[in-house]
Amino acid sequence: MTKKTVKLYQRPAGGWGGLKSVAQHIFEQGIPAKGARTLLSANQPDGFDCPGCAWPDQDHTSTFEFCENGAKAVAAESTARRATPALISAQTLAQLTLRSDQELEGMGRLTQPMQYDAASDSYQAVSWDAAFTLIASRLNALASPNDAIFYTSGRTSNEAAFLYQLFVREFGTNNFPDCSNMCHEPSGFGMREAIGVGKGTVQLADFHVTDAIFIFGQNPGTNHPRMLGELRSASKRGAAIVSFNPLRERGLEKFQNPQSPIEMLSGGSTPISSDYFQLKIGGDLAAVKGMIKYVLEADRQAQAESKPRLIDLDFIASHTANFEAFMLDVMQESWAVIETESGLNRAQLERAGQIYLNAKSVIACWGMGITQHKHSVATIQMILNLLLLRGNIGRPGAGPCPVRGHSNVQGDRTMGIYEKPRPAFLDKLGAVFDFSPPREPGYDTIAAIEAMLAHSDKVFFAMGGNFATATPDTDVTHRALRNCALTVHVATKFNRSHLVHGREALILPCLGRTEIDVQESGPQAVSVEDSMSMVHLSSGINAPASVDLLSEPAIVARLALATLQQRSKTPWMWLLADYDRIRDKIAAVFEDFADFNQRVKVPGGFHLRNRAAERVWETSTKKANFSAHPVPVDLPIHRARLSQREAVFNLATMRSHDQYNTTIYGMNDRYRGVFGERRVLFINEQDIAQLGMQAGDWVDLRSLCEDGVERMAKRFMLVAYNIPRACLAAYYPETNNLVPLSSFADFARTPTSKSIPVVITPHTAPRAGV
Repeated sequence: MTKKTVKLYQRPAGGWGGLKSVAQHIFEQGIPAKGARTLLSANQPDGFDCPGCAWPDQDHTSTFEFCENGAKAVAAESTARRATPALISAQTLAQLTLRSDQELEGMGRLTQPMQYDAASDSYQAVSWDAAFTLIASRLNALASPNDAIFYTSGRTSNEAAFLYQLFVREFGTNNFPDCSNMCHEPSGFGMREAIGVGKGTVQLADFHVTDAIFIFGQNPGTNHPRMLGELRSASKRGAAIVSFNPLRERGLEKFQNPQSPIEMLSGGSTPISSDYFQLKIGGDLAAVKGMIKYVLEADRQAQAESKPRLIDLDFIASHTANFEAFMLDVMQESWAVIETESGLNRAQLERAGQIYLNAKSVIACWGMGITQHKHSVATIQMILNLLLLRGNIGRPGAGPCPVRGHSNVQGDRTMGIYEKPRPAFLDKLGAVFDFSPPREPGYDTIAAIEAMLAHSDKVFFAMGGNFATATPDTDVTHRALRNCALTVHVATKFNRSHLVHGREALILPCLGRTEIDVQESGPQAVSVEDSMSMVHLSSGINAPASVDLLSEPAIVARLALATLQQRSKTPWMWLLADYDRIRDKIAAVFEDFADFNQRVKVPGGFHLRNRAAERVWETSTKKANFSAHPVPVDLPIHRARLSQREAVFNLATMRSHDQYNTTIYGMNDRYRGVFGERRVLFINEQDIAQLGMQAGDWVDLRSLCEDGVERMAKRFMLVAYNIPRACLAAYYPETNNLVPLSSFADFARTPTSKSIPVVITPHTAPRAGV
């Protein structure tokens, strides 16, 4: 057990600390030789795609194509530990509930299908045939196919996701809540309206030639560590890197490249951000609008002095719509409002605007610090407005770059995992597989929870993930899952969701990304799509953790056969026998995947066409659309502060460094200087003093929800941190219960996990016997 300490971390991101962490996690999992061998195949052309983040792969010029947190994911999947039915059934679920999330997953890899036994309150081994028969019988007994909900994790391969959405639509529903609903949904929605595609337009090559990179609401040092290599290279050649983030994050400050002998041996490092603006939580829209206002004012001054214009008038005239209305809105916005709501002064915003003007090409990156607010869509469209002003879309070194999380979350959406499918896609899917797909929109994540809560007897099927822990409003979500007739989870490890179950429950263990997948025609490879639309193959190298594991495509195919029986004309087992056949069907449905099998077998794969990158705008106006958005001054945080006498803080949830999504690898957050404790609250030291408290004190959090429900998260240790006044940060899932189900992004319905109005009170331990 790590001793609980808080101390300032002054070393760079990466470096010896990262290498030490990699070695530690490999040894903890009992795989010193296997782990090292496995890591050498991560992100290699003939190896497997890292099961961690979706950052693109380089050209594989190095033997080492993994990062610290990717190594943790690989070590956890390749572990020597086994969570056998005997191990899990040795305790009741009531007893297992008392264990931490880290302890639950730390039991190791699942080895056999298991079914919940109510009499013993435990999971017991069950055969695959019996499991599929049970699921099929419960699905076919539903009053309507819409009474079934099919969740998808971002780790699912293209082949599995394609078969999954095909099965579910043949079954008769579009109920596809997925992890995109909780992270980057605003990116897709905002970008489609503005530029016609829901994906970023840049590729890795653009980072090598860009003049400036603007980073909003993203912490690459923890969430996408391989991105630091690109930022380091850009910094060393003189590109401006401008970061907007409420917290000082070590990965945005300096980086020691583990593959640089000079930096490693000399103790040197490379500075990352040339400018670092610590804005208020949720202040990004105001900040970007301030930059735009500065650019437009400078352009107006240049025009008055008969100097060259500073905005790209030719691009605006030829490729955009709504510019005049947008410009009028920006010019009418007051600097006072912009400064107040961004938390930055005018001089800082003008400095950022001038950096933008000095750059011939600009990339704008963002993460979940942007997407999990009520005004997320508007913020993303404001970032796009900034790019459009000077034609920074559709040319080298320029464009939007939403940096997505899980390794194939973008690919799953491409394959049709979406609750609101386009009619053209359904037409093609129905023609290729000779059936009539359902047309009614399905449930997203929030709607799925609401439906399960309101009506019993639903069937909930999760293709990976940890739904009960990843979702907002924890108590409500748990009640919803327990209201189901049947819950089914496809998983590699035991997790909290398996303890929050319906009246009947099944766990179906699957192969991991690192493991060899053998079907009738021999070993198989799956494909994934990264954040920059590169599609490439992934082939496991390790023997499966158990002979009883099935691949995700096999689970879907066998379930479809059991459920649909003679109703389906799809040759499920024939497709399963050779994944090339699945890819041929994908190519038949999606024109951008023409010659899929040939193109994906080229080392490194291929890039999906991005029409916005070609300046082909598939929007309602057939142009890129400027969007006018006022700086919001009536958000929940504003209303909470008006209604309360006590100090109201704005809380953002985030990951620790020893965490990926809901998977907890350890109790340390090295870069933020926290060791041995997760229930911590990062707060400005002046706010601690104003509360009459001291760093190290324990407090409770109460969210100020507009639905009238009291939500509390108890016993958090105050940690003085470099963060703006009245702003807080804490880890999820420990604070997920503070996020109301009813609080979500406008238009995109992503939970507002980065902007939770809360009050702080001293924690009082309950009296003995109470």
